[in-house]
Amino acid sequence: MDHGAQARPAHAHLLHAQQTDPNPFSRPTTPGHHALQIGFCGLGAMGYPMALNLAKWRAQHVPGSLPILVWNRTKEKGQNLLKELGEEAITVAESLEQVASECDIVFTNLSNDEVVRGVYQTFAKAIHDRKTTSNKIFVETSTIYPTLAAELDTLLSNVPHTHFVTSPVFGPPAVAATAQLLVVMSGDYRSKKEVAHIIIPAVGRKVLDLGGNVEKAPTFKLIGNSMILGSLELLAEVQTLSEKAGIGAGLVQQLIKEVLPAPPLISYGDKMLHDHFDGSKGFAIDGGLKDSQHIRKLATELDSPMPALDAAHQHMLTARALHANQARRGNAHFEVLDWSSLVAGTRAAAGLDGFDSNKHSKVVPED
Repeated sequence: MDHGAQARPAHAHLLHAQQTDPNPFSRPTTPGHHALQIGFCGLGAMGYPMALNLAKWRAQHVPGSLPILVWNRTKEKGQNLLKELGEEAITVAESLEQVASECDIVFTNLSNDEVVRGVYQTFAKAIHDRKTTSNKIFVETSTIYPTLAAELDTLLSNVPHTHFVTSPVFGPPAVAATAQLLVVMSGDYRSKKEVAHIIIPAVGRKVLDLGGNVEKAPTFKLIGNSMILGSLELLAEVQTLSEKAGIGAGLVQQLIKEVLPAPPLISYGDKMLHDHFDGSKGFAIDGGLKDSQHIRKLATELDSPMPALDAAHQHMLTARALHANQARRGNAHFEVLDWSSLVAGTRAAAGLDGFDSNKHSKVVPED
């Protein structure tokens, strides 16, 4: 008797399909003559490649699609996107009010909760004042605190025909550039269905559906980021220990590639190993601190201690303080730090140079 087969759940094929299907939603009904006007607000390190890929995909694969209407606090980024893709793919909005009134679906990717709240208050006022009667979906893709999602949902639900979906994404800017983001969604089912088929595969590789409660996707995003931060902390600690022990961080990184070859461990481990802490090409440390504050707040509210996350938070603060001191002296190598620079905190605590591993004692192989 095959005991392995006997233990296999009868619905295992459904579980397998759930894990592998990039889009859990059936395709929405084909729209009529009305071409969707899509807007995208926030063209930062994540928003720019997301908007670019979305606009490029629709221009190439959706006949008759309208240019994406983009907005950014500094208009230069929108103009850069227009130059890159052309007028057939991009239109630069003059204001948030224009985006809210003219678009059927609006995506936002913004820096922090305060900015998100302000932008959505502007949206709500604009569509309320102009008494818009068309259906609208607002899709928030930033990393925000879960209760803010509920606040925004309440704000927009007071406006007729308006729906709100939380849709944070997993992946750094380099992954966003290749349209391989993992997308997590919660909110109104029909709205999620429509949005999912717009962004997969244009922006991401897969959608995970967390149901109708808009707080669930932001909560899941914080849990996921806590895993990444915890991994960064562990990488920083073992690399620092290996330097102090005379083994060298390079050998530890080789070990990781052999026995724990997860892409984040490899990519962030390489950054730490080679002191590649340029936050303009990765995930800025201020964003990491914002996320860790959210995670710690959530953990406190739920009485769920996360000591590894606490250590990562403190080491990011140390790295930022060391960098600020370098900037004051005029010898900072990077304008913005990547969150992998938290290794500077573990190094400094161990008596090593925080940002320049070349100043550490060199490992001499023993015969």
